Amino acid sequence: MADFAVLPFLRLNIFGAGLLKYLEQEGRMNCRVQDLRGEKSVMKERCRVLFVCMGNICRSPAAECIFRRFVERAGLSEVIECDSAGTIDYHQGQPPDPRMRQAGASRGFAVDGRARAAAEKDLAAFDLILAMDRENLADLKSLDRQGRYGSKIRLFCRFASGSSEQEVPDPYYGGAAGFEKALDILEDGCEGVLNFVRRRLLVQG
Repeated sequence: MADFAVLPFLRLNIFGAGLLKYLEQEGRMNCRVQDLRGEKSVMKERCRVLFVCMGNICRSPAAECIFRRFVERAGLSEVIECDSAGTIDYHQGQPPDPRMRQAGASRGFAVDGRARAAAEKDLAAFDLILAMDRENLADLKSLDRQGRYGSKIRLFCRFASGSSEQEVPDPYYGGAAGFEKALDILEDGCEGVLNFVRRRLLVQG
């Protein structure tokens, strides 16, 4: 268990409150929240996550909505933002696939939004860019013409500890079982992404 001496750099503010609450609940702090008031903070103010699949109507909008729900439950909406995009613009402006919306709703997730294509400016705007499969990964890296953002672009399944899958299968051409499998992986991976981002939000000076 960490003690106050290990975490002197936190302070209670609009960005830190949710994370401090999480740390206390997890037993990682034995100090009172009020003990941190007035301490210098070097917490990163915000982390932006982008989920990317091919058309932005199945996997990536579902990942966005699942992740947002997890962030809200953790009380970290003030410091973690998320969005989704596709590597093609074929479905530009369309809502998510009705089958994904239905499958998500059965689990309590409102899968919504409008499809858009990822652009070069997204590489600079987001801190973590997660591709659903290797083809998406290659397409994203092709946007990085100067090779400046490679460390940000990763496969989503690297964060899914409960699955042996290396990619999130595209359920678009399959049946209901494919959407359920995709959601299983997305829920697992989004938990891993959130844990990763939580660690990034704490930076010791």
